Amino acid sequence: MGGWWLFLFSVLAAAGLLFTMVFFIIMFSDLECDYINPIDLCNKLNQFVLPEMIAHCVLTMLFLLCGQWFTFLLNVPLVAYNINKVNQKNHMYDATEIFRTLSGHKRECFFKLGFYLLSFFYYLYRMILALIQGGLEVKR
Repeated sequence: MGGWWLFLFSVLAAAGLLFTMVFFIIMFSDLECDYINPIDLCNKLNQFVLPEMIAHCVLTMLFLLCGQWFTFLLNVPLVAYNINKVNQKNHMYDATEIFRTLSGHKRECFFKLGFYLLSFFYYLYRMILALIQGGLEVKR
């Protein structure tokens, strides 16, 4: 059974992933308003694409290794989606097609933002629950 440390790490990781998605959405908005050109946008965002996917995959594997089955199963669909994108080699942003695919990229970022936001609060709840249960065991 995973302890409070697992969910503390998860809260921090979810916060980092959450801020990454906010950064992506801000950058896409800047592109729409013509504050940034497509080449600069793709260069900035592409350096965060794989680390975001790897961080979420590592977090999901930690849930598997610690026996947190429900939390693991909640994260599996997004990991599978990310793996599918990497296998199809369409995980990086292309400056020549960014305007054509911008609405899809924004939709994906908003979905991930919502997922990471819900995950953040779920991990926070589980961390507090684990800390309370650990405190009750010490008092006995």
